[in-house]
Amino acid sequence: MPSKRRSSKRPYGQPHPELDVDRLANATGGRRESGPGGEEYIVVTPRPSEKTYVCPGCGQDIPGDVTHLVAWPSDGLFGADAAAATRRHWHTNCWNTFGRTRA
Repeated sequence: MPSKRRSSKRPYGQPHPELDVDRLANATGGRRESGPGGEEYIVVTPRPSEKTYVCPGCGQDIPGDVTHLVAWPSDGLFGADAAAATRRHWHTNCWNTFGRTRA
């Protein structure tokens, strides 16, 4: 079955634009919170897009026009830029429950 993911809209042969970590962290609803395993994450609400993402919590597709979260570790072994490059799109409920135990 063919993938539903769209190819990049970047013109062929053009380099990727630089990742602007400050712009990412200051996006709509940007905040720091404890994530799975107790590690501190930066969590933002992205603006709508045409892309489809896969939630790492449930493995289901997230259409870009559905409200969801993007999260990444606030710092990583190789610095904040490398940590932001590992960002993932999550369903809000999946993020709120993944890796957390209820007392």
